[in-house]
Amino acid sequence: MSNYNWCHGPSCHKSHTQDRIRGVKGSKVLRTRKIKLDKWNEGKWFSYFCSQGCYTDFMHKHIIETIAIAPRTEALETPIENPTRYTNEHTGWGHMEIKERVDN
Repeated sequence: MSNYNWCHGPSCHKSHTQDRIRGVKGSKVLRTRKIKLDKWNEGKWFSYFCSQGCYTDFMHKHIIETIAIAPRTEALETPIENPTRYTNEHTGWGHMEIKERVDN
């Protein structure tokens, strides 16, 4: 198994940066970045995309297909107790305290 992945960004190979330039004089190319796999990026999007820009480009291009994998047809809800409003006596700021209800 390889210790690297190629960036999946659809236009990664078009970005004009020094680290992407490959080849000899007269036949230079811009190449997709390689991403080293390690504990830091294991199982996260960082192991497939070299930057947040490449990740965003990929999602903009493939958002419909991505959502089709697990479409959401109804809203999700989390039961909570009735929120209580209180004012901080030191600052005077009002706050809302919301506690998640845990059914045993």
